Amino acid sequence: MVAAVNANLLVGVVVDRMQDVMYRRVRSFKRGQLALVLRVVALYARHQRAVQRSIVALVCFGLAERLYRLVRLATAVRRSVAGDTGKAGGGTRRKAQLDRRFFENMRRLVAIVIPGLFSKEAGMLAVHTVLLVFRTFLSVAVAALDGQIVSALVRLRGREFVGGIGKWMAMAVPATVTNSLLTYVQTMLAIRFRQNLTEHVHAQYLANNTYYAVGNLDDRIKNADQLVAADISKFATTLAELYSNLAKPALDALVYNVQLARSLGVESLFGIMVVIQISMGMLRALAPPFGQLVAQEQRLEGEFYFTHSRLAENAEEVALYRGHEAEKRVITRRYLRLVRHVNRIFRLNVFYGMLEDFIVKYFWGAAGLLACAVPVFSDRLPGAARAVAASASDRIGDHTRDFITNRRLLLSGSDALGRMMYSYKEIVELAGYTERVSELLTVLGEVGEGRYVKTRVGKSAEASSNPAAAGDDDDADVVNQRGQLVESDDDIEFVGVPIVSPNGDVLVRRLNFHVKPGRHLLIVGPNGCGKSSMFRILGGLWPVYGGTLRKPSMSQIFYIPQRPYLPVGSLRDQIIYPDCADDMAHKGVSDADLLAILGVVQLGHIVEREGGWDAVKLWRDALSGGDKQRIAMARLFYHRPRFAIMDECTSAVSMDIEKIMYTHATNLGITLLTVSHRQSLWQYHNYILQYDGQGGHMFSELDPERRIALMDEKQEIEQELALIDDMEARLRELEAQSL
Repeated sequence: MVAAVNANLLVGVVVDRMQDVMYRRVRSFKRGQLALVLRVVALYARHQRAVQRSIVALVCFGLAERLYRLVRLATAVRRSVAGDTGKAGGGTRRKAQLDRRFFENMRRLVAIVIPGLFSKEAGMLAVHTVLLVFRTFLSVAVAALDGQIVSALVRLRGREFVGGIGKWMAMAVPATVTNSLLTYVQTMLAIRFRQNLTEHVHAQYLANNTYYAVGNLDDRIKNADQLVAADISKFATTLAELYSNLAKPALDALVYNVQLARSLGVESLFGIMVVIQISMGMLRALAPPFGQLVAQEQRLEGEFYFTHSRLAENAEEVALYRGHEAEKRVITRRYLRLVRHVNRIFRLNVFYGMLEDFIVKYFWGAAGLLACAVPVFSDRLPGAARAVAASASDRIGDHTRDFITNRRLLLSGSDALGRMMYSYKEIVELAGYTERVSELLTVLGEVGEGRYVKTRVGKSAEASSNPAAAGDDDDADVVNQRGQLVESDDDIEFVGVPIVSPNGDVLVRRLNFHVKPGRHLLIVGPNGCGKSSMFRILGGLWPVYGGTLRKPSMSQIFYIPQRPYLPVGSLRDQIIYPDCADDMAHKGVSDADLLAILGVVQLGHIVEREGGWDAVKLWRDALSGGDKQRIAMARLFYHRPRFAIMDECTSAVSMDIEKIMYTHATNLGITLLTVSHRQSLWQYHNYILQYDGQGGHMFSELDPERRIALMDEKQEIEQELALIDDMEARLRELEAQSL
């Protein structure tokens, strides 16, 4: 029993000795650690100026290094312009990214929206910049005044407090005026940007039949109308907002950081900037690809819009086929794709917005408050050392003033950095609009130069994929060739010109014929043999893929389709299109002359019936098919060109009116090139171009009476041949009965 008690006492003594040793070691460790901290603080106090200078030098070196990388990037962009432009014309869809292609596209578009340093847009940017600078320094003054007001409140100085409130209200006047002017100038900048860019696009899109070639000869853009009407507007608005959203926060951050460096010290500000840089890097790493998502959203919007426009264009055919359910499925499918994509963007925005708000508003705010509190709790740091010898109330007031001012500046600087972070999302969205608008400009430029990217289908695709299927001439390479176009004064001549569709199908390998003034040409052949294609080449809509084409200028060639185009405007505009009232007056043509022209086609009563020459209606619905074709002929008589292409243009009028139309056109000296299967029109032509539907053709003189006689004889023989089978069957039946 005694041994057990002694053993317990011995264990207790050992435990107490071990605890005492450990306590002394911990105390010695804390003392040593405190001594180390004090030595570091003393060392910092002796070299504070050098440390601050080192931090400033490090920041300057980092800025210089970033500027050097931007210069190298700009140099690489200039060197790769040609290569990137070539790749852009390849027809492959590219994702919008913040890379060298984006900066090159921005340089290209900014040169359009801001034509020069002395342009109106540059002046508006200068005014906008001055207003931004003024508002920033006004915010600094407001922050200092805020600290003074709170300090006066803490010190119970009523007169100083009321005076501060008066200054506060006085500063409100220039602040509100500046904010309103900034909004106005930003809106005007967006309008000017859109106007300049739209005018530039219209100059390319509405010149040299580019608007036709983009949709029919090239496959890269399916919704040019949506790009021109919607995407350019969004690009201009985003660009104008981005300048304000980047310039103002950047200026605010610079000015506020300078003020904070004076109050808190360079070290505290440097620590805050390190925290901000780390969090910004994390946000960039976690940011979704907003640029790609916006570009894809705009593409889906364009496809959805195109589906509706296609339905409106073909509404009659769809209604006759009762295809509304099929069209509804197509439209619904496109719409659901768009909705799913938009919902995906919203979901990504929710999670990214939560992370962004937490870091920008709360994490940065907490770090700033800690930095602002340091001068209050430590007299060694700048900002508190000035108040050591003062009274307690003055020290409290000074601390309060400095804390409020620094906190106001820090929150404003944090807000500026937050807006810069939000601007990153706007930049990547701008990249999406920039990519689409730049693609539009690239395609318009290449199409205007005659370079097309077209998907090959049918025979051309088969020949390109299977060389054994190609003939002596490789059809797949025909679309890449170009013939010679020669402007002539008074004739039309095709010499070895292939009739090729844009997708590469060769309809006629070498077309040869010659039309002089007075040689009226009738063109016949089965459907799909190349009649309309030949007119598209003659009209300059399709390129000359080979041989030599001699033709007069387009002002001397007039085209009348089977379904005439009736523009928006008055009844007078329907006759003189594409002229305007000034062009009509310049030609010396009056309304009485137009009425006489309508009288030729027996349509003079339409002026009174429709309410006069200035009546404006939806003419495609107000006029019948026959009236539309007679209006088109009246338009021909008004312009009186040398050559007229008549593509089944009298199919809805009687033979009497048809005779009047062709006879009057001949009397006016208009050479006619007619596509029609009506035998009644043969008498108005003296040459014929006949396609066989197998790639061949025949051009010869036309004797209408002899051709009609031959056609009648052909029909009689065909009828007799059709009776042979019946006669043979009857003969076999009689032979069987006789047996």
